[in-house]
Amino acid sequence: MKSISSLIGGCCLVLLALTTWLWLSHSNLTRAPEVSFKTIDGRQITMASLRGNPVLVTFWATTCSGCVKEMPHLVNLYHELRHSGFEIIGVAMAYDPPNQVVQMVERRKIPYPITLDIDGSLARAFNHVTLTPTSFLVAPDGQIVQHEIGEMNITVLEQKIQDLLSQKNLADTRLKPLESNTL
Repeated sequence: MKSISSLIGGCCLVLLALTTWLWLSHSNLTRAPEVSFKTIDGRQITMASLRGNPVLVTFWATTCSGCVKEMPHLVNLYHELRHSGFEIIGVAMAYDPPNQVVQMVERRKIPYPITLDIDGSLARAFNHVTLTPTSFLVAPDGQIVQHEIGEMNITVLEQKIQDLLSQKNLADTRLKPLESNTL
């Protein structure tokens, strides 16, 4: 009986430690780091160049079933909202073989930029991402407004993106000079 109590106590401690770790890793990053993404088609994209628009940075792997499951939804979101200024950057994890990443991108016809995190520096910059999928929704001002570990609720995500685009458009109209109607 004592060994069962010890086992249950040990499991509770492990669960508490894991929950604490997830909570802390989930809450430390408030602004998107100033990083540069080199896409698989050779483009260089910086977070600074994306400022002014909402961006979803999503860490994924070819072997991650949740990542593969949400890809069609992300492709649809990208097609629907990219002309409004929304961008997605897909970051393939360091352990993912580059040839498998390229094959999956081609096979699934992923239209948004994909980068290979060969040395793990992007995962480290985004608060040491280790689990996939992990996604960060970045507001036009660079603030991280949503951080998800695991599959995202696409409906909630789309609403947040629409809200960010509305705020961006409102800010853009405030910045435009008034046109005078002189006769």
